[in-house]
Amino acid sequence: MRFVVDSNVLFTFFWKKSVFREICEKQQKLLSPEYALEEINKHSKEIMKKANLSKQEFKKLKAELAMKVIFIPQKEYARSLKKARPILSEEHEKIMKDIDFFALAIGFNCPIWSNDKLLKNQKEIPVFDTRDIIKIIEF
Repeated sequence: MRFVVDSNVLFTFFWKKSVFREICEKQQKLLSPEYALEEINKHSKEIMKKANLSKQEFKKLKAELAMKVIFIPQKEYARSLKKARPILSEEHEKIMKDIDFFALAIGFNCPIWSNDKLLKNQKEIPVFDTRDIIKIIEF
C-alpha cells in the first residue's frame, strides 16, 4: 500500500529509535512532496538538537531518507491542488499549509500518514497515524 507521508512523520526518521525508520525498511511505497525536503532543511538545527546528531550524521540520515521515500515534484501533482483546496476550506484553515500532501494524495490516489489530528477532521482523504500504519502493514 502507498502512503503520502507528512513532514512531521519524516522528521521522526532522525530519531535514534524511530518507528518510521523501521517501517521504511519494510514499506517501499512512501511518497512525499519534494517541498518536504525543504521543511527538513528549514528545521535542520532543531532536528539535530532534538535527535542529538552532528551535521554529518544529519546529512547521512537525510540521504538515507531520500532513498526510502519518493519525493515528488509539485509539477507531478499540480492539477490536484485545485481539487485539494475545497477539502481544506475555511473551516480547515489551520491545515491549509498541508495542501501539498492532500494534492499528492489525490494525485496518486493514496492515504496520508500523519500524526496531526487536525488532518483527520476532513472526510475526503483517509489520514492514518503511526499506530494505524503499524496495524495496516502488520509491523
